[in-house]
Amino acid sequence: MNQTLLYEGKAKKVYTTQDPSRVLVEFKDDATAFNGQKKGQIVGKGIINTKISAHLFRLLENHGIETHFIDQPSDNTLIVERLRMVPLEVVVRNVVAGSLKQRTGLEEGTILAFPIVEFYFKNDALGDPLINEDHIRAMNLASTELTSRLKHEARRINDILQPYLEARGLQLVDFKLEFGMADGDLKLGDEISPDTCRLWDKESHKKLDKDRFRQDLGAVEDAYQEVLERILS
Repeated sequence: MNQTLLYEGKAKKVYTTQDPSRVLVEFKDDATAFNGQKKGQIVGKGIINTKISAHLFRLLENHGIETHFIDQPSDNTLIVERLRMVPLEVVVRNVVAGSLKQRTGLEEGTILAFPIVEFYFKNDALGDPLINEDHIRAMNLASTELTSRLKHEARRINDILQPYLEARGLQLVDFKLEFGMADGDLKLGDEISPDTCRLWDKESHKKLDKDRFRQDLGAVEDAYQEVLERILS
């Protein structure tokens, strides 16, 4: 397979393939937090996130969500459709945590009356700031119709993932999604993993995601492995 490195991000490398409409994504063990200010490694994270992402992409596809996922050729790589990414991160929040706690003063762990959908401008130089739908329109980041579709798809994905994870003892606190276009179709891209989701044990509220790395809680590798085992069960 002809492979040229197209892009290397904080957690993944993206390579060309012989098919120009497909790319190979390699998941790394590198971990970053606070917009790259904190760096480290989580041993085995690349393999775990690859397996979780592949599994959850298949789950979503089975429920009618279009994704970029095509195949998993190795433990830490995915073949995915090449997308023209929308420059927005779409965050769905079911429970108060992280920046929502800081911005609102609500107590961490407060269950929200309804899922909140937020948009963040994907721009490393600006620190991926929170923006609203008027900002999106003013900056020509996405049309009003596309913004509405992003919000709708994010809620649909939440409606699928929440009960699936809850049945496995996991509370889906919040999660980040990224979308892109291929041949005029909107598709879910990037990954779904403990790197991009806040996942707590449903009973004990033990954190089983990258917050263990962010907050120096320890046992990060064990938490990621536990999430993998539960999701695949």
